[in-house]
Amino acid sequence: MKTLKIVFLLIIVTSLGYSQSSSIKIEVLGEGDPIIFLPGFITPGSIWKETVTHLTLDNEAHLVSYAGFNGIAPIEMPWYNTIKKELVTYIKNKKLTNVTIIGHSMGGNLATDLAAELPDTVTKLIIVDALACMREVMMPGIPASSLQYDSPYNQQVLAMEEAQFKQTAMMMAQNMTNTEDKVQTIVDWILEADRKTYVYGYTDLLKLDLREVLDKVNAKTLILGASFPSLEMAKDNYEKQYSNLSDKTITMVSNSKHFIMFDQPEWFYNQVNAFLTNE
Repeated sequence: MKTLKIVFLLIIVTSLGYSQSSSIKIEVLGEGDPIIFLPGFITPGSIWKETVTHLTLDNEAHLVSYAGFNGIAPIEMPWYNTIKKELVTYIKNKKLTNVTIIGHSMGGNLATDLAAELPDTVTKLIIVDALACMREVMMPGIPASSLQYDSPYNQQVLAMEEAQFKQTAMMMAQNMTNTEDKVQTIVDWILEADRKTYVYGYTDLLKLDLREVLDKVNAKTLILGASFPSLEMAKDNYEKQYSNLSDKTITMVSNSKHFIMFDQPEWFYNQVNAFLTNE
C-alpha cells in the first residue's frame, strides 16, 4: 500500500510538470506535515532517506533532486534560479502549508531563498553547513558581476580529461567527509554529473548573496555548522553571515567536515528531532 501511495504521488508531481525533463525531480514519502529536503550540489535527494527514517514526528517528506545530476537530464542556464522558481511553483501548486525545509550546502541556500520568497508558508528551516554568501569566504572582495559562465577556469574544467577530472573529484571528496567509505560515493556523484551543469551551476552558486534577503525570512531557523577547517573560524563566518536572520540558533559540531550527516549522524538526527519537536 505504501509503495502504491509513493507511485501515486510521483504521478501527481509529474502531472504538475515535474519530471526528469524539468529542473527538479521529487519523491514524496509518508504522511503528516510537509518537510522539503534539499540536497547539496551534485547530491541526490535520496541522501535524505536515512534522515527520514530517524525522524520522530510523522511527516510528508518531499525529496528533491536537481537537473544535471544523478542521471537527471540537464537544463539550460540559469540553473539555480530555474530550480528555485520551479520549487516555488511546486509548493504553491501542492498548496503546502506549515512547511519545514531542511537543506544541506546548496540546499541550505535554496531553503533560505524559499523562506524569503514564501515567508507565510515556510515556518521552520534547518540549514546544514551552508553560508549565505559562499563567495565572500572563498573569493573575498570579488563582485558577483565578475563571475561569468564563459571564464578561463570554467573552460579549463570543461576540457579536463576524465583521468584528471577523477583525480580532482577525489581530492574534493576527501575534503568533504571524514568517513572513508563515503568518499567514493561523493566521487561517483561528481563523475556522473553533467559536466556543464557541474561547472556553470557552481558559477550560479558563487554569484549568490542571500544576506540581502535574510530580513524577509520569518521561519524559526536552526543552522548546523561543521568545524572544518576550524571551529572558531567556521562559527565566526556563520555569525557574521547570518547576523540579519532574526529567529536563529547556530550550533556547531566537532570532528566533522561538510557532510555532517555522514560524519556525525547520531548528533545530526538528535539536533533535527529536537528542533522539529520544540514548538
